[in-house]
Amino acid sequence: MTMMLPLLAFVFGSALVAAAAYAFMPSRAVAIDRRLEELTQGRSDREEKPKFQAVVGVLKRMGEKAPRSTKELGSLRLRLVQAGFRRDEALTIFFGIRVLFALFLFMLFSTSLIARPNLTLALGGLGLGYVLPGMVLARLAKRRSHRIRLSLADMLDLLVVSVEAGLGLDAALTRVGQELAFAYPELADELRLINLELRAGKPRAEALRNLADRSGVDDLSSLVTMLIQTDKFGTSVAQSLRVYSETLRTKRRQRAEEAAAKTGVKMVFPLVICIFPAIWVVTIGPAAIRFVTVLFPMIEKTR
Repeated sequence: MTMMLPLLAFVFGSALVAAAAYAFMPSRAVAIDRRLEELTQGRSDREEKPKFQAVVGVLKRMGEKAPRSTKELGSLRLRLVQAGFRRDEALTIFFGIRVLFALFLFMLFSTSLIARPNLTLALGGLGLGYVLPGMVLARLAKRRSHRIRLSLADMLDLLVVSVEAGLGLDAALTRVGQELAFAYPELADELRLINLELRAGKPRAEALRNLADRSGVDDLSSLVTMLIQTDKFGTSVAQSLRVYSETLRTKRRQRAEEAAAKTGVKMVFPLVICIFPAIWVVTIGPAAIRFVTVLFPMIEKTR
């Protein structure tokens, strides 16, 4: 098995070089797209694009050749949208990143760049490189959802003021999105997309449900359900929003109390691992040294 590692490394290196050459080879469709982008975009965008266009092109070509699971495509696309990546080629680029990272870790552990070549470790690195981009994507989506959750209280306050001032719900959502663009850009972007969908002719209920799906926030899903029911039954939007705002603030207070109650349990592990050993050394160390210096000579004399 050890004698086969250099041969496997050579075969893998040759395949990687061939794949890179094939990826960098521009196709006719890529050339046409590049020409259309040059014609439709401004000069500043034209100067910034080539810096990342080669890397994005490589990732696209590798992602197109990567194996895909039909069960995974829907969840991955939704996770990309929740993380803020809405472009059509985002899924293909993600597959390219996954394949590239997996091949990089396999090459790193199958050659003698870091340590002795190990086929088992290289296969483990290949699996880790395939799984790790999905974990990072889930983390990005969770952080974005958390930022949207923190901005809901301010959005509801502005929405209540706008609706009570006489604006309709669609105009109020547009106005709130403009006001929150600086403080909460993620939520403002989602509200802007609602406005675009409504202008395109989508029903309000469908646009609101798309907002809940894109954000992945439970509180926002509850707000969307409340707005749809309010619109369906013809009740007062301002009163419903005011009641939901109070409910949301109660939930935030309860979450803060829950986090404060968990603090004591979470502090046990750092205390046991980091603090207590130092305390034991400081308190028991001098006594232990004194015990050894006094007791050992007495034992040697008795012998």
